[in-house]
Amino acid sequence: MGDITISAADGSFSAYHVPASGQAAGSVVVIQEIFGVNSHIRAVCDRLAQAGFNVLAPDLFHRSEPGVQLGYGEADFGRGFELMQALDHAKALADIDACMRHLRQGGGKVGVLGFCMGGLLSFRSAANLEPAAAVAYYGGGIANFLGEAGQIRCPIQFHFGEKDHFIPMTDVEAIREVADGIDESELYVYPADHGFNCDQRASYDAASAATAWQRSVDFLRRHLG
Repeated sequence: MGDITISAADGSFSAYHVPASGQAAGSVVVIQEIFGVNSHIRAVCDRLAQAGFNVLAPDLFHRSEPGVQLGYGEADFGRGFELMQALDHAKALADIDACMRHLRQGGGKVGVLGFCMGGLLSFRSAANLEPAAAVAYYGGGIANFLGEAGQIRCPIQFHFGEKDHFIPMTDVEAIREVADGIDESELYVYPADHGFNCDQRASYDAASAATAWQRSVDFLRRHLG
């Protein structure tokens, strides 16, 4: 458990690595929110490892501010949005792909799971890379990339909150309509706000988080095992 170095086309970057507890049920690349690979993302990785997955969470902001770990205060949100706006998606996807290749060296299938910005990149990974499965939590901006949905060849699962002030339900319904055309897709909506999985945020919803987490773990076990 700890940070390791992954080689990228334009250098290298760190990724939080946690091996599976016991026999591995596959591997997962966890894709960060705008707050970096912070304590919440690391806790998610630890939980996935306890559930039986090998896990890597790449530092996607390494070209702007390596090692950034933000909290959830007003200044953190501001800095996070700046970092998100500076992110080159093509390079971020290349970093995710490098992590997938690293995990494949250990054998078995590799999936992706992301939150917020990471939810969007999980969707885009499913469309542009070759994960065995993808899980996207409240992916802001997915509605802007629905033209890529036809490229998705892996099972994909979506989680949204109906009280999300960043992602209107009109977007969620547009995503649902497109997801219906994907061979294996699941889309769930919860009575919760944006960021409901994070127990460090005021928007945390314990019941919704627990249900979504179990669905995610079951989905990944089913498609990576």
